[in-house]
Amino acid sequence: MVWVKRGAWALLGLLVVSFVALAAWEPFMAHPAKHPPERIYTAEIVRDEFGVPKIYGKTDADVAFGVAIAQAEDDFFTLQDVVAMSRGRYGAIAGEEGAQFDYVYYLLDARGTAQREYPKLPDDTRALFEAYAAGLNQYAEENPDEIKLTGLFPVHGEDVAAGFVLRQPFFYGLGNVVGPLVAGEDLRREFGPDIPGFPRDEEDCACIEAPADAEAEAQAMTGIHPLPWGEDAALLGSNAFAVAPEKSGGPTTLISNSHQPLRGGVAWYELTVESEEGWHFTGANFPGSPYPFLGHNEHLGWTNTVNRPDMADIYRLEMNEDGTQYRLDGEWRELESKTVFLPVKIGPIILPIPREIYRSVHGPVIKNERGFFAIRYGGMGSVEQLDAYYRINKATNFEEWQKQIARMAIPSTNFIYADADGNIAYIYNAAIPDRPGLEEVKANWRSVLPGDRGELIWEGAVDYAEIPKVINPASGWLYNANNEPFTAAGEGSDLDPAEFSPVLGVERKQTNRSRRAYKLLSEASLLDRASLERIKYDTAYEREGYVADMFDALETLEAEGELAEARDLLLGWDFTADNEGDADSLALLMIRDYMSAEYQNKPELPDIAEHLQKAVDHLNEHFGRLDPPMSELLRLRQGDVDLPLDGGSDTLRASTTWEVDEDGRLSLVHGDSFIQWTEWPRDGGRVTSRSIQPFGAAITRPDSPHHTDQMQLFVDHRLKPVYFWRDEVLANAKRRYSVTNAN
Repeated sequence: MVWVKRGAWALLGLLVVSFVALAAWEPFMAHPAKHPPERIYTAEIVRDEFGVPKIYGKTDADVAFGVAIAQAEDDFFTLQDVVAMSRGRYGAIAGEEGAQFDYVYYLLDARGTAQREYPKLPDDTRALFEAYAAGLNQYAEENPDEIKLTGLFPVHGEDVAAGFVLRQPFFYGLGNVVGPLVAGEDLRREFGPDIPGFPRDEEDCACIEAPADAEAEAQAMTGIHPLPWGEDAALLGSNAFAVAPEKSGGPTTLISNSHQPLRGGVAWYELTVESEEGWHFTGANFPGSPYPFLGHNEHLGWTNTVNRPDMADIYRLEMNEDGTQYRLDGEWRELESKTVFLPVKIGPIILPIPREIYRSVHGPVIKNERGFFAIRYGGMGSVEQLDAYYRINKATNFEEWQKQIARMAIPSTNFIYADADGNIAYIYNAAIPDRPGLEEVKANWRSVLPGDRGELIWEGAVDYAEIPKVINPASGWLYNANNEPFTAAGEGSDLDPAEFSPVLGVERKQTNRSRRAYKLLSEASLLDRASLERIKYDTAYEREGYVADMFDALETLEAEGELAEARDLLLGWDFTADNEGDADSLALLMIRDYMSAEYQNKPELPDIAEHLQKAVDHLNEHFGRLDPPMSELLRLRQGDVDLPLDGGSDTLRASTTWEVDEDGRLSLVHGDSFIQWTEWPRDGGRVTSRSIQPFGAAITRPDSPHHTDQMQLFVDHRLKPVYFWRDEVLANAKRRYSVTNAN
């Protein structure tokens, strides 16, 4: 019996050691952080009545240090997630969901790209990122009780750069390529007209047949559930408007109306920056950035909308029998392969999940049961966007600004521009691959390409002159609502799609927001502030596209009883999500999935009877009726504040996606987010702007008065003043303090 007891104790000891090892291994395996170089930074932070920070410093680097401190004070919770993503450690915080991002971190070689390219950036740009990292480190050192993950700090500028490398490609839809490839699903790729001579059909299409159990295959590949970037990534949208003085009857106007998730790593954070080195800008950034991504300075401003060009090509590799080599131009090459460990937090332990990462000369390689597939995408292997964003922050006129955009360093997103001189511009910005011409290679870029032809491996982006752009149109106005670039300025001012090569892969799609904006802007004789407000907060749908498809299906639906009653209620709807019609709630529940099918290029629309029955069941369960006021269904919720909303999926007043709460209400998670309305007076006076956020500046600080203090204004379609000029800032200061790492 003694040996049995000894064996039991030994087993228990082994289990304890194993538990401790699983709980503690991850920080030691993580990418070691470099200590930032020693430098003293000092910044002043001034907060207004809404807690929005204005950060001042002697140098741009001092300001970047202050930006990190200010944002950490308001949202250190999210900043840590972003830092963990930029170091391949998010799974140690968020479990399986986080490990999905860590897999892509390794797949795209985010760290390797940053290590190779970050040192090549100009000194002043790197100084900005080092200062920002120093600010994060300073806050972490002073607030150790808030740290989520051991060994996450200190961070270095290179870590911040790696985060940019990881996140940027997903704004133009790389997730819609990576996710299906990992899962072995069909690729739904549609980027405009067929390439002449290369029709898309069942034998020549950009798709890979799905295996019988795609989900199981994805889990086998990654050790986690299928990547979640399909639907949500495609729904990222925005509205943007620019109006020249001749059309406004007064100022040059720029309206930034971004549609982003209201929380998390790509939620907007409002700030103003000013240094003695000439950097003076107000707008918003994402967690993990030292500067605003959109907004305005004294001279000019811009905003962005997501565009969807064909930025990625897929190559099917011809492999040898043991899967270690691929054929290229008649020769066998070694397939790069390395094992990485994805940290997956499960309860109190972190499991190391080993996964193999592959790479060929084409780019990242994904293996599924159909074979090996390489991906090559716009902006791959570059960090120049870090420098380009900084330069356009400091541009003083259109020529300087356009020079930076023309670098094609920012891989994607439309730019809508306006300035104090009355210029307005729309740039279909995209680092579209510089693919060989059709006559040269006889290849269908819409399809999965043969990986053995080196001539199909392009280098760099097309020239700036090749992408669509409209500058100072005769109409006097410009807009984009995630639509094709060929409806941007009105009849007589729009571009002709025939003038652009189909190889560019420019999308040929409209959104309901685009149809409404184009109609309303075209009909207006004057686009003054009142007219633009009506357009921006418009809640109507046009019976076109997927909306027409849904209502055509309703008209032919044979139904009885309550389902017939719901059908007839919808057929009498006035096509506005304004909280006034009896059918608004039912329409809200119906339209989103039809919109999603359109955005996602899904081969089939939702089944009308099943979809309608689901909506009926939801309303009956939670409201006991088919026609509750939409204001009772759609809510803006944060903490103890619970407010009614208007608008819908794909209306100009965008309430795009939501979570269904336990009480059956729809809590908005994505839609209208940061709004900024900027005006440069015609007489040359000072620029002014107004803005709003859905919640408040202190997004993850429930105890802060600025956690929810903008919500009522947001719901009421109201904007608050932006204090851009120093005298305004000081006159409205509610808190003023200095931050430094000199301690």
